[in-house]
Amino acid sequence: MIDKDLLVKTVEEAIKGTDLFIVDIVVKPDNNIIVELDSANGVDIDSCVAINRKIESVFDRDVEDYQLEVGSAGLTSPFKVKAQYDKNIGNEVEILTRAGRKLSGRLVETGDETFTVEVPTKVKHEGAKRPVIELVPETFAYGDCKSVKYKIDFK
Repeated sequence: MIDKDLLVKTVEEAIKGTDLFIVDIVVKPDNNIIVELDSANGVDIDSCVAINRKIESVFDRDVEDYQLEVGSAGLTSPFKVKAQYDKNIGNEVEILTRAGRKLSGRLVETGDETFTVEVPTKVKHEGAKRPVIELVPETFAYGDCKSVKYKIDFK
């Protein structure tokens, strides 16, 4: 079986000095390796090839055969690490809470334990005939959400 700790160390070494960060590294029982990366500026194919080569230089296929996939975290994939939240500050996100509440809004702030999203909410002011839609900040703990992902808008 592939040593995951050595794999993580190898990928960290390969991305050192770049703006890339690890989103996830999976080693399946059949030695299928999946390395997901991201950065503030996206992930290009040259970076994936360089990391792939670095991994292949450390892990000899003749000793232990494996399948390797190095790529960027999908645009529609849920966020897995805090750096993805940081990258998307100012962008629209979709949130599904553990309580089953689904909402969307603009990610405005991230912290160590929580993140804040401005959610369009109907608010009725005293003396007004009709409610108006205002951006109301809501703070969520990372663990209180089943998924948070970038909202694609085709307008």
